[in-house]
Amino acid sequence: MQDTLTFKLEDFEGPLDLLLYLVGKNKMNLYDVNIMELIDQYTAAIRTLEENRMEVSSEFIDMAAHLVQMKSALLLPRSPEAERMKEELTGRLIEYSACKEVAARLGGRARDLFTAVREPMPLVGAAEYTRRHDANLLLQAWFNLMGRSLRKRKPDQERFEPLVTAPFVSVASRVSNMLRGLLRGSIRGIGQLFHKEDSRSTHVATFLALLELIRAGRVRVQGDGALDLDRRHRRRKEGAAHE
Repeated sequence: MQDTLTFKLEDFEGPLDLLLYLVGKNKMNLYDVNIMELIDQYTAAIRTLEENRMEVSSEFIDMAAHLVQMKSALLLPRSPEAERMKEELTGRLIEYSACKEVAARLGGRARDLFTAVREPMPLVGAAEYTRRHDANLLLQAWFNLMGRSLRKRKPDQERFEPLVTAPFVSVASRVSNMLRGLLRGSIRGIGQLFHKEDSRSTHVATFLALLELIRAGRVRVQGDGALDLDRRHRRRKEGAAHE
């Protein structure tokens, strides 16, 4: 008959620490742990603490539920899942034991180190900065030091005015204008489509209109920038409509 375990969960850093304590208490081989006995002792200890109305951390309860599930799988004959869970728990205990051993060694080295603190050296010369600089330069240096640029001024209404009042140019209107110019012969090359005095919206709409005409097969661009209008395209379209 096993003895009743009496301890406090505060003495352990987590469920693995408690399991490792049970392995050592029962003098088990860490590489060949009696999983069934270990599970029974762990779950009994958690159950005893709950019956005594002592607060049990959720991580300890979660491990208890995991161990109960493992025990159920171990009771089944030839359960691959049970073997996998057993190997996983054994591996976690071995890793945790190794980490505790390394931590203990590092802690021992830290305690054996000799630490000496000397008094601060006296300052040589005046500690105050006596030079004078322009306030804007100091502000720029501060933002450069912090990896930021100078804060931009809040934009006024005049800066938004050209964007808000800019005329809207549709792509369809530029397509019609371009076809009329090609039919009349007033437009012969790409250079005649774009003008410096035109707005950005007009340039964008013109460019998209040209791409649309090229995609539809209505216009072809030669190597020198000349534009060729496919006049048979309309005839083929009308002939297909009559058919």
